[in-house]
Amino acid sequence: MPETVASTVEHIRTELRKVIVGQDDAIEQILIALLAEGHALIEGVPGTAKTLTVKTLSRIINASFSRIQFTPDLMPSDITGTNVFNIATSNFNLRRGPIFTDILLADEINRTPPKTQAALLEAMEERQVTIDGEAYPLPSIFTVLATENPIEYEGTYPLPEAQLDRFQLKILLGYPGEEHEREIIARWNDGFNSKRLDEVDIRPLQDPAAIIHCRAEVARARMEPGVQHYAVDLVRRTRAHPFIHYGASPRASVALLLCSKALAAIRGREFVTPDDVRDVALPVLRHRLTLRAEAELDGVTPDSVITDILKSAEVPR
Repeated sequence: MPETVASTVEHIRTELRKVIVGQDDAIEQILIALLAEGHALIEGVPGTAKTLTVKTLSRIINASFSRIQFTPDLMPSDITGTNVFNIATSNFNLRRGPIFTDILLADEINRTPPKTQAALLEAMEERQVTIDGEAYPLPSIFTVLATENPIEYEGTYPLPEAQLDRFQLKILLGYPGEEHEREIIARWNDGFNSKRLDEVDIRPLQDPAAIIHCRAEVARARMEPGVQHYAVDLVRRTRAHPFIHYGASPRASVALLLCSKALAAIRGREFVTPDDVRDVALPVLRHRLTLRAEAELDGVTPDSVITDILKSAEVPR
């Protein structure tokens, strides 16, 4: 039942709020990606708790966690692993890389060259890794949560469109409001320390397979033909908008479907409404659009174009 998803998500939110303050929208979008079996790109300035959010989430859902700090000298084998010759047995043994985990935090993913970024492509799309011609499956809830810094461009490598398109959502994590920032300071003054996360009373989910069960419930949610046509219409309008050079692909239409189902289940429903589609449109589409140069010079952003499309598209009744 959707109530199972809603109650599980509420438990996760409650536990996250013990550590994270003022990022409820971003947290909901991360949970949508997790329940829709997708991956998310989290963009935010340093110090907005991107890493802490992902690390805390993995503890709450009883998931294994790996963090890779992406740097210019990082090699693909540093992510996937490699076969190492064992002199004692005269055989090659696989030394698994950090990608063999449930939740993978790809920290500052845009600081490594495209060759290393591409090491994630097969894993994100097929949930397997091929090493020396042999395929190795990844855990069933394998999820990539990548971060990038929007204010530093020196020494960075923009993600290729093919990899951006594999992220189901691009989540913008901004500064907390004044009241929330005061609460952060008060917590630290009272003894909270994010470096000692073990000291926080975090209650993990009792059922280790809870996320798997929730994903099954999300998959069973219904999207009626009228709402399906609305989602497709939004995506197709991105390809005809005068400010857009390249619009979203059919993969974006599928992402709208899956993320809308996840949001509907979080809201306790077995069916998707047009409001669910509208509410996930920005994070699903913003990273899949290539603006025309003249539009960028005029200050147009992907979010403003998507908002314009949402206003002009006919909403089914």
